[in-house]
Amino acid sequence: MAVSYMSTNSLLKELHGDLKRRMDKAVTDFQTHLISLRTGRASVHLLDQVRVDYYGTPTPLTQMAQVTTPEANMIVVQPWDLSQLKEIEKALRAPEHGFNPSNDGKQIRVPIPPMTEERRRDVVKQLNKELEDHKTALRNVRRDGNDTLKKMVKDKELSQDEEKRAQDEVQAMLNDEIRRMEEAAQRKEADIMQI
Repeated sequence: MAVSYMSTNSLLKELHGDLKRRMDKAVTDFQTHLISLRTGRASVHLLDQVRVDYYGTPTPLTQMAQVTTPEANMIVVQPWDLSQLKEIEKALRAPEHGFNPSNDGKQIRVPIPPMTEERRRDVVKQLNKELEDHKTALRNVRRDGNDTLKKMVKDKELSQDEEKRAQDEVQAMLNDEIRRMEEAAQRKEADIMQI
């Protein structure tokens, strides 16, 4: 990989690091969302977004219980505090999660039914919406970087040639991050559509 012009220029080094960090954060956030999207199999990550009202505080389910997948179509939630069993079950039944858990007094079983073709298409639509949202976030980072470069030219800290070279590098960074997200989305879509 070629040495970055921005990372070797003392005026642009901090900006380069900030843009890279923010772009990486957007990609990492997208990958986190991918993990929690449902495929045809049970996964403990399906419950990553579930928040339980724990004495008035929305708490991630994974901090309140052990979550396992003993079978391909079943998730078992074993709370550390049995008094929270009803609250956990209530959180799982929330419409935004769409689970139908059963409680035996010690643990909660969450069956994961096979996905229909229509449901698979809905999940792929959701995946594509997340991808677009995160692409927009990356473009916003690029815009912020380009605005900073324009201000530096206006303040006569950079020449227009240096600005153009730095803008090209910011665009290349954006293209690399978008490609990473699109490749991950394609792999996830193939996984979702697999029967």
